[in-house]
Amino acid sequence: MSKTTYDADSIAVLEGLEAVRKRPGMYIGSVSRKGLNHLIYEIVDNSVDEHLAGFCDQIYVYLEKDGSATVSDNGRGIPVGMHSKGISAERVVFTTLHAGGKFDDSVYKTSGGLHGVGSSVVNALSAYLDVQVARDGQIYHDRYERGVPVIDLEDGLLPVIGRSKKTGTTINFLPDNEIFEKTRFKEDEIKSRLHETAYLNPKLTIIFEDRRQEPAEHIEYHEEDGIIGFVRDLNRNKEAIHDPIYFKGESEGITVEAAFQYVNEFHENVLGFCNNIYNAEGGTHITGFKTMFTTVMNNYARELGILKEKDGNFTGTDIRNGMTAVISIKHPAPRFEGQTKTKLDNQDAAKATSKVTGEEIRLYFDRNLEVLKNILACAEKAAKIRRTEERAKTNLLTKQKFSFDSNGKLANCESRNPQECEIFIVEGDSAGGSAKTARDRNFQAILPIRGKILNVEKASIDKVLANAEIKTMINAFGCGFSEGYGNDFDITKLRYNKIIIMADADVDGAHICTLLLTLFYRFMPELIYEGHVYIAMPPLYKAMPQRGKEEYLYDDKALEKYRKTHKGPFTLQRYKGLGEMDAQQLWETTLNPETRILKLVEIEDARMASDVTEMLMGTDVPPRRAFIYSHAQDAQLDI
Repeated sequence: MSKTTYDADSIAVLEGLEAVRKRPGMYIGSVSRKGLNHLIYEIVDNSVDEHLAGFCDQIYVYLEKDGSATVSDNGRGIPVGMHSKGISAERVVFTTLHAGGKFDDSVYKTSGGLHGVGSSVVNALSAYLDVQVARDGQIYHDRYERGVPVIDLEDGLLPVIGRSKKTGTTINFLPDNEIFEKTRFKEDEIKSRLHETAYLNPKLTIIFEDRRQEPAEHIEYHEEDGIIGFVRDLNRNKEAIHDPIYFKGESEGITVEAAFQYVNEFHENVLGFCNNIYNAEGGTHITGFKTMFTTVMNNYARELGILKEKDGNFTGTDIRNGMTAVISIKHPAPRFEGQTKTKLDNQDAAKATSKVTGEEIRLYFDRNLEVLKNILACAEKAAKIRRTEERAKTNLLTKQKFSFDSNGKLANCESRNPQECEIFIVEGDSAGGSAKTARDRNFQAILPIRGKILNVEKASIDKVLANAEIKTMINAFGCGFSEGYGNDFDITKLRYNKIIIMADADVDGAHICTLLLTLFYRFMPELIYEGHVYIAMPPLYKAMPQRGKEEYLYDDKALEKYRKTHKGPFTLQRYKGLGEMDAQQLWETTLNPETRILKLVEIEDARMASDVTEMLMGTDVPPRRAFIYSHAQDAQLDI
C-alpha cells in the first residue's frame, strides 16, 4: 500500500550529525559570502519541495535588522509527532545529518534539497536557529544554539505556544560569526536566486523583504509565464530573432521542460536546472539537449540544401551561437557532483532530455519553417566566422608560439608538480623585479605584464589572440582557452594550482585586476569555477612604533583600529605600489603562504556575473551609466 501522508514516520534517518562545524566547506561550498547565502537557499529549497509536492504556494524570505534571516512558508509544516528515535520528528530533522522526507519517495516525488542535510547544516552553522511549526491547529516551537537544542521537550514532544488555523514552517536563524568570514547577507544574489525560483515555479509566489534598509525593500516574485518569461528576461536588452520556443514532455519518469530563443549576437547562454537547483557546471541534461539539438538541426540543414554532401556538419557551437536557453528537469533521484549541486551526473537524464527534445523540436520546426531557416542562417554565418577565426588562431598560436620557459617574461618555478605550484601575475617591471627576488623559486613563478591588458569584452577573438600579454598568459598556464567558436580549454593541463593577481592597491591596480578577471571569466571560466584564481592583498601601510613591533596594516579600517589601540608615537609608511616594497617586505606581506592574505575569486550567480561583466566592460554606455549612478554610494575613492 502506498503512503502519501507527511508525518513523523516519513522522516528517514541515515546517520548522525557530524563534523559540519569542522568542515563546513564540504556542505555549503565555502565559508565566504557564497556559502553564507547558501544557508538561505537550503531552507528555501525545502519550502520549494513542499510546493512541488502540491502543498505550498507562498514563501517569505526576510533579511532582518539584527543580521538574521527568516524563511516562512504555508506548506504542511515539518512533522512534529513522535519519531521512532523517541523524540519529535522536527528535532530529528534539525539535529541529524541525512534526515528528512527526501529519502521517502512517497512523500516527495522530486526534491531540490536532495541530500537531506539542508536543515541540519544550517542549524549547525548558526549562532541560533528558531523554529515555529503551524500544524494540526497548534503552533509548536523549538530553538537551537550552534546546533544544540536549548528547549526541553515534554515527553519527547515540542512545546505548544499558540493556536492557528493555518499551516506552515517559519525558521529564523543567525549565521555564526565563528564560522563565516562575513555574516552580512548579500541581497542582490539572494534576489536573483529567488527570482529564478519563481520563473521555474509559475504557480509559486515568493515575497522578499530586506528589513535592514529604511524603508524596507519589498519585492514579490510571481512569474506566470514560467521559463518563457525567464528567457525573455535574459534577452531583454538584445535583438531577438523570433519569439521564445517552449516545450515540455516526460520520459522514464523524468519531466523535461525547455524554452529557447535566438538573438542577433555571437555567443550562447544555456542554463540548466534540476529540481529547481541551478547547475552552474551543467551536466547530463544539458549534454542531452545540446547533442540532440545539434543532430536535428544538421539533419534539417541537409534536407533544406543548406549543407551539401561534400560539406561537413555544423558544430554544436555553430548551431547554438545566438541561443539563450533554459533547460529544467524534474528527476526523482538526481545525483550531483558535490553537495552544492553544480553538475548533474545521471545518465538517464541525458537520455530523457534527448528524447523529449528530439520529438518536440521536430514537431515545432515542421510547422514553423521560417523560424527554422532563420536559425540555420545564424548557424551558417557562425560556421563561416569559425573557419576564418580558426585560421587566425592557427597563425597566431602556432607560428608565433613562445616556449614555456623562455618567453622572455616568465620567471618559472623549479617544481613541475601543478598541485604545489603558483603563478603571480604582476603589473610592471619594478614590482616584477622585486617579486622575482622575493619569491620562493621552488614553487612560485612570476609573470610580469606591461600596463593594462586588452578589454576582451569589447574585442574580437583575433585581436584577443594577437595581444602579447594575453598570449603569454595562455602559454604560461598551459591549458589553452575557450570561446564562442570552439573549446580548446583543458583544465587538466593547468600548470599552476593558484593563479594570483598581484596589483597595486589603487584605482589603476583595480582596473588591471578587473581586466584580468574579465579575460579569465570569458575565456577560461573553469579557472574561476574550480577555485584556481586569487587576488593578493598587499598592505596599504606599515606602522613603525618607537617601541614595540612593526605592523603591516591592510586597509584604512586596520589603520583606524591601530591608532585607537596603540599607545605612543609611531611612524607610518604608505605603500603607493608594490614597487615601493623591498624584496623582504614583499615576501612577508604578499608572497609567504604562512603570512599573506589571498582573496579567492568565486562566482555565486553566473547569470548576474555575465550581465554585470557585459554591462561594465562592454560597448553599451547607457546601462553602465545607470549602474554607476545607482551604485555611486558604494564606491571606494582613491584620492
